[in-house]
Amino acid sequence: MEYLEQAKEFLTTQGIEFGLMILKAILILVVGLWIIKSIARGINKVLEKRNMDASLTPFLESLFYNILLVLLILSVLTSVGIEVTSFIAILGAAGLAIGLALQGTLQNFAGGVILLTLRPFKVGDYIEGAGYAGTVQAIQIFQTILLTPDNKKIIIPNGGLSNNGITNYSAEENRRVDLMFGIGYDDDIKKAKDVLQEIMNSDDRVLKDPEPMIVVGGLGDSSVNFHFRPWVKGSDYWGVYFDMTEKVKLRFDKEGISIPFPQRDVHIYNEK
Repeated sequence: MEYLEQAKEFLTTQGIEFGLMILKAILILVVGLWIIKSIARGINKVLEKRNMDASLTPFLESLFYNILLVLLILSVLTSVGIEVTSFIAILGAAGLAIGLALQGTLQNFAGGVILLTLRPFKVGDYIEGAGYAGTVQAIQIFQTILLTPDNKKIIIPNGGLSNNGITNYSAEENRRVDLMFGIGYDDDIKKAKDVLQEIMNSDDRVLKDPEPMIVVGGLGDSSVNFHFRPWVKGSDYWGVYFDMTEKVKLRFDKEGISIPFPQRDVHIYNEK
């Protein structure tokens, strides 16, 4: 009977301790889940206030939620007396192996987070980066898709794009059109400059501010070179570029102003 009483007392004591431990674990789990959900909602609100990209917001929210959930589960296991050191070591080793196997993918993922967070460009911008140029069609978490002017689709991994220089031609509202026109050394420089100025002033797309510029920029081997630099809206850039090139050629022909081109004189000698 004495043994039965001891066993009963032991089971009662251990049962109470185990029950309290289970209640403690449940309490930690319930409170922890509530806190995690609150943090996830807070992160979502912060990302929305910062106008974060729509494709990045749910991903980051889910990422933080799952990380906190793993930490909560480890805390619950610890509270019931389960040793998690070995589990953490195994988890770390598995994470390292997966990271090494997916090194390139993780680099592209990190690049996508950087691009979507810092926003050096947005959908619709014309950019040049990683050796490619085109209009941004989509910014995804692992890759960016460009569309070239001749309608070719280019898919660039975000890792390479984020680690190289990016030129965003659409970032500013106004752009400068840089053209150079050469005239012959025998032509009238003042007349040519007046013609260029008239052509520039006749185009309503050319902005008055910043002030456009027409200057003699250099004396070439066979021509006097004018730098022709009007400022225009970004959307008018190519229209002005092509129109000005055509107009200048037609007006120079009409005004008798020559546009030199490379020539080679061949001398033939007859030897006896």
